[in-house]
Order: sequence, then structure tokens, then C-alpha cells
Amino acid sequence: MSVQGGRSGGPEGPRSWGWSRDLAMGVRFAFTGGREGWIRTLLTAVGVGLGVALLLLTTALPNALSVRHEREQARRDYTYDYTPKPAADDTLVIADLDTTYRGDDVRGRLMQPDGPRAPLPPGLGAFPATGDMVVSPALKRLLASDDGALLRERLPYRITGTIGESGLVGSHELAYYAGVDDLDARIDPPNVARISAFGEPHPFAAEAADPVLLLLVLVVFAVLLMPVAVFVATAVRFGGERRDRRLAALRLIGSDGRMVRRIAAGEALAGALLGLVLGTFFFLIGRQIAGTADVFRVSVFPSYLNPSPALAVLVAVAVPVAAVLVTLFALRGVVIEPLGVVRTARPARRRLWWRLLMPAGGLAQLYPMLGQGRGNGEFNQYLVTGGVLLLLVGVTALLPWVVEAVVARLHSGGVAWQLAVRRLQLSSGSAARMVNGIAVAVAGAIALQMLFTGVDADYTKATGQDVTRAQMEMPVPDGIPMAQVAAKLRATRGVRKTVALSEGNVGERRMSAEVNAQVTVGDCAALREVATLPSCREGDVFALRGSDYDDSTRKLAGPRTLYLDPADGDEDTESTPVAWPVPRGLKQATTRPDMTGVKRGGFLVTPSALPARGAATVRGHVFLGLDPSVPDAQEYVRNTAARIDPLGDPMTWSATVESGRFTSIRTGLFVGAACVLALIGVSLLVSQLEQLRERRKLLSALVAFGTRRRTLSMSVLWQTAIPIALGLGLAALVGLTLGTVLLRMTGTSVSVDWVSVLSMTGIGAGVVLLVTLLSLPPLIRLMRPEGLRTE
Repeated sequence: MSVQGGRSGGPEGPRSWGWSRDLAMGVRFAFTGGREGWIRTLLTAVGVGLGVALLLLTTALPNALSVRHEREQARRDYTYDYTPKPAADDTLVIADLDTTYRGDDVRGRLMQPDGPRAPLPPGLGAFPATGDMVVSPALKRLLASDDGALLRERLPYRITGTIGESGLVGSHELAYYAGVDDLDARIDPPNVARISAFGEPHPFAAEAADPVLLLLVLVVFAVLLMPVAVFVATAVRFGGERRDRRLAALRLIGSDGRMVRRIAAGEALAGALLGLVLGTFFFLIGRQIAGTADVFRVSVFPSYLNPSPALAVLVAVAVPVAAVLVTLFALRGVVIEPLGVVRTARPARRRLWWRLLMPAGGLAQLYPMLGQGRGNGEFNQYLVTGGVLLLLVGVTALLPWVVEAVVARLHSGGVAWQLAVRRLQLSSGSAARMVNGIAVAVAGAIALQMLFTGVDADYTKATGQDVTRAQMEMPVPDGIPMAQVAAKLRATRGVRKTVALSEGNVGERRMSAEVNAQVTVGDCAALREVATLPSCREGDVFALRGSDYDDSTRKLAGPRTLYLDPADGDEDTESTPVAWPVPRGLKQATTRPDMTGVKRGGFLVTPSALPARGAATVRGHVFLGLDPSVPDAQEYVRNTAARIDPLGDPMTWSATVESGRFTSIRTGLFVGAACVLALIGVSLLVSQLEQLRERRKLLSALVAFGTRRRTLSMSVLWQTAIPIALGLGLAALVGLTLGTVLLRMTGTSVSVDWVSVLSMTGIGAGVVLLVTLLSLPPLIRLMRPEGLRTE
């Protein structure tokens, strides 16, 4: 045969020619080895393809985020100029009417063009007529469904078209533009403003980058991509035992050891190349699915997910090269002889010392940044990425040694246990490879959870709002009586309590006076929400004590005439202050924190004690307590608010508020983790089926000799449970170590949320358990007598 002629360094050609011929021969064996060869190559390609698809999707994320940002900027209509712009034929009056519906944001705009050259928003071909609206496809579907019934009440406009893709940031975005004819009379920047263009640049300098947020981004990408790389490396090693028998046959006909290793690498290369093709196909399918998916309230259009050409080329080159290198590395300690492969005997014990170098090297790279926090500039991105990757790679290096060391000491037990342990003792490397990816993912998840939990307090601020006393707040529109607004809200379904309070200022002359105080107007029940009253009836006035402004209150509390300032508080306004004679014998009241957490000062006034024109000098708010037994109470309130004032939208209270960028990074982590977990599950299933297929004859033989199927099934479960338990234990240890180091780097006190740690390990174990259960039906089929048939 001409097999010997392909040896590297032989007389027929240089070493590079020998490499090419040997790799090409391996590729040919992969595709011409009959059904077994095709199945092996296809399994490898599917495993590699899934990893490649996720890598391509990941490389497309920067472009997707960039396009989302560009489209958000292109339609930006927010103005920071509080001076109303004069009307012209190229201006547009636009009102921000954003709202929320069952937890989903709804972007709403009311528009009134001033002339024929008024700027048109991106995604629209023409302005909607008065009473009409143009909606996003997702909002159109929602309004046409039964789930959108309550939202339809809030949007009393006729749908006449849909917003184009260029005017939306995601396929599931809920947005609309509606035409009205009375906005020019209600201009009040920035919510209702006149603009001359969309997408005007931000007038303020960009916020400085936060080193901790940049660190979070680096760690998130490293943690999400590392399991993918591990699965790709595992997938190219499918079919190892059958491949060894073929390599022994090649040695029998005269090939040397180096040549057969290169032929084996060629077979892996064939699976990797086919995996690139399948990965591209999977990516195209995944890109289309991404256009119809809404993951953690984030959606994109398929056109956003275009990988960077440079990154795509890197993936296309790195995957085949990795397939060759991984195969050569895996065979470095395997002696392939003409009569068999030494791997079938008891393998040599693995060495520990070099496996510890990887996590040690990772810690060494991260050590210089301990205690750096935010005060010493940005973290070194190369050291951070390298250190995190080395620690996670350390999991894949240490796990085979841990599995081998533990299973070597396991002996006594039932038949199923002994079958599982003996199998693990003979092929602990294969078992470790199967759970490497899940262990890496869990280790990274634990570290990230610790980091997010540790720095969460820095990006989560208390609002001071007491959500036990009120859950929503409705500002009273100008020109509408407070009593009318409060009555309509009180009659709304799901509202169990309303507190109507108005605030203004009183002074010796105007707000510019040195001595002034706050005035709070409300009925007795409402005033008791902000102060402890001795007694109260309509017509009473109270002077508050116990606040930080008691001195001003005492100076103004004497029998004299004070002046209520106009509600807009603008010194240049033409409105004049309203005279208010302070009554004699003011009652004293002690202030207490109101629903917003503020201790008010000044005066408390019941409505009838206010001068006739005093209502125009105060701004009203209605605080709402909702009935938790009514699921859509918030939506009923929003609908009532829209009927009171089309531009009104009540605020929903929360005890805390998070930084937008911090929330975006965490959302990105959740989206990426969901994709990685899906890949983990599918790849584990493919790996499990491949291992069962290779043991088909052995399983059929055991059944033929009388072994119960239940015993074999339990042995397979034990073969999965033992490595995954060891892998998750090692992952928890590495994850806690990495999380501790990252917290020390940010200058945050180290604390462990054990509930989160157990949750992460539980999710990993749950994925493996689900995969194992899904593999049981194929296992039962493989134990049939037909498995002994040989072609």
C-alpha cells in the first residue's frame, strides 16, 4: 500500500507534504468509513456545529448592541432646552407618553406637525392623521389579542399602519406614534416640546466609564465563552474507542505512530469542517429564531446579528486548528501498536502538579489588581481575561485527576454500582470530559453571582418610597380640580386607598424672600399621613414642628399676611402671589415621614382654609394604595389616568432603583446564560448518545447473559452522577475562589450567598439529570439483541 509513503520526512516529499497527505487521508476515512464512520463524523459535526453557532451568535452581539444604540439615537426626540422653540414649517410638537403594560414598556409619542417640512420619525412614511396611530408589529399583535384589551382602552386611536424596522430597536418592542391636534397649546419641555430634527446629539458629555462595570463585562464574556470552547474541544474527540481500533489496523499495515496520529487528527478535522458548515446553518436558524424571541424582555431583529468579519474568520480558522491540536494532544500518551491500543489497559495515573499551574497562574494574573476598586483607574483587561480563563481552564485540567483519584477508591456496592465504578476506572477521562463544560459553566456562574451580589448595593439606591403605604402616584394635571381627580381614581377598580395632597410655598412676598415655608393641603385623613395631629376638622391650619425647617415656620406663624407663590415657581412669571392671612391660634402638629420618606415642614392646611385663588398656587398629587388581590390594578389606574388626561401617566413606586447600565449587563448575562445552558443540554445529550452507541454491543451482551435492564440503566445513572457530583464540587470551590478574588479586586467586602451557590449547582445538576433521563429511551433500545449484530 501507499500508506507508508505518507510518512513525514520520508523520501517522497518534505514534512509539510506528509502532514497534508496524512490529514487528507484522515478526512477521507471519516467520509468513506461506512455507516459507522458517517455516524461518528456526524456526531462530531453536530457537537462542533452547536458550539460554532453559539460562537457566531456571540461574535454578533457587539454589532447587535451597536445597531440597537444607533437606532435608539436616530429616533431620539428628547430636548434639554427648556425654552420653547418657535413654530416653523420644519418643526414638530411631540409628547412623550411612555407607559407600562403588565411589566412591558410601551414607547408612546403624540405628534402634531407645524408645517410640511416637519421632521418625520425613523420607520414612518407619513405622519398619522389626527386620531390615527402607527404601531410596531408587536404592539399591533398585542392589541388584536385578548391580552391587549386593557391596553386598547388606554390607546383610543385607529391603527393605520406599522412602524418600519428602522424605527424600532427590537422585534418585540411595543411602540406607537399617534396624531393629535392640540399639543401646541400644552408645550412644557421636556415632556411636550417642539423639535426640528430627530437624533440630535446629546448636549452633555458622556458619563465616565465605571471600572467595575467594565470588569463585569469582561468577566461575563469570559464566563460565557469558556464553556462553549470546552464543548467544542470535547466534541472533536467523539468516537475515540472505535478510532483506536482503526489506528491499530493502520499500524498493522506499516504506518508509524506519528502518521496514525495525524490521520486521527485528519478525522477530527473532517468533523470540525463539517461542524463549521452545520454551525453556519444552525447560526442562520438561530438568527431567525432570535428575531421572534423575547428573552428577559430583550429582543433584536435578525439583521442585527451579523458577526464581525474578523471574528467570524477567527472562528472559522480556530475551530479546525483546535480540532487537530486537541486530537494530537489527546493521543500524546497513547501507544498505538499493530495488535491494539494501550488505552484498553489500565491507564497510567495522572500527574497533579502541572494541573495546579493553571489556576495558580490565573490567581497570579489577578493578584496585582486586588484592592484596586474604582479609585485606581480601569482594570487591565488582558490580565483580567487571562486570569479568569486560566482559573476556569483549571477546572477542566483538575477534574480528570479528581475523578480518577476518587473512583480508584470506590469498590463495594451493588451490581449497578460496580458496573458504573469499573467503567469509570477504565475511562475516567471520557466521564470527566462529559461534565467539563457544565463544571466550567457552574464555576463561572457562582463567581459572577458573588460579584453581582457584592456590588449590587453600589448600583441599587433606596428611593425612600414606602411601598407598604402607597404603590402608585398620580400628579394632578393643571386645570383639573384635585377633588375630581381623586374621586375618579378612588372609584377605579383595584384601588383601596387614595391620599390627595397638594404642595406649595408661602413667604413674606415671593419665593425670593429669605424666609419661606412649605404648605401642604389636604383633608384630615390625608394630613395624618404626613403628621401626628392632636385633632382635625375642616378649616384647621397646623404649624409643623420636628422638621429641619422649624425656624422658618416659627417666624411665619404669627398673625400676619403671607403670600402663596404661583405653582410654577418662576420668578419671571406674570402670575402674582395670593395673599393668605395666617389665622390666630394655629394648632401645632408633629411631622412624621410621609409616603416618600420625607419629613415635611411648614404648614398643614385643610382645603377650606385656603384662599379662593389658592388652589392655583399648589401642585397636587394623589397617592394610591392598591388591592393586591386584583391582578391588573395598575392597568386600571393607568386607564383612568389616561381618561383624566391623555398626557397623564401615574408613576409606579418601588423601594429601590437600579443603575440602567448595571441592569443591562445583568440582563445580558441572563440572556447569554440561557443560550449557554441550552447548548450545554444539547451537547451533553449528543455526548451521552455517542457513548451509549459505542457501548451498544457490550450492553446487548450483558443483557444476553441475563443482566437486568434496570441494573444497566442504574449503572448508566451512576456513571453520570459520580462525575457530575465531583465536577460540581470542584466547580463550587473554583467559583468561590474566583468570586472572592473578584470582590477583593473591586474593594468590596467578601460575602457568600450560599442560596445562590446552591442554586447554581442545582441548575447544573438539573441539566445533567434532564439529559440523563432523555437518554434512557435510546439506552433501552440499544440493549436489544440486535445490538450484537456485526456487519
